[in-house]
Order: sequence, then C-alpha cells, then structure tokens
Amino acid sequence: MATKTNLEMIFVNALGKKTTLRVVDPSATLTAAEVKTAMEAILAQNTFTSNGGELTSVAGARIVSRQVTDFNLG
Repeated sequence: MATKTNLEMIFVNALGKKTTLRVVDPSATLTAAEVKTAMEAILAQNTFTSNGGELTSVAGARIVSRQVTDFNLG
C-alpha cells in the first residue's frame, strides 16, 4: 500500500469558476505561507490559464493524501 499526496491549489478564473492546479508529492515541510506566495506569483505572472480564461484570484489550497493498493492480477 502506498500513500499518494497532492497539493491542490484552487483558483477562480475569469468566468468566476474554480479551477485546480495539482502538484504531485509536495514537500512535507510546505507551509501555508509558502503556498500562498506561490499562488500569488502564479497570478502575478499570469503563468496558467483555464477553459474559463485567466486565473484571477486565490480560492484556497489543500493537501490531499490517499492510500493506494495495487492488486497483482498477473
């Protein structure tokens, strides 16, 4: 069994819809301040876009962990 972890950064786009950027296996020592700084830099540099247009504001962020068990079927 393996634990899979993602950082989900949630933004609001130009249409007012939420869109999520995911980072696989973020640092275990990541702080909320670091995430906020990164998200603000993404907005300031207009780094990403979405189906609903440019990202316009920060909506939230979270770490998501899940347990994954692969079956050996062969």
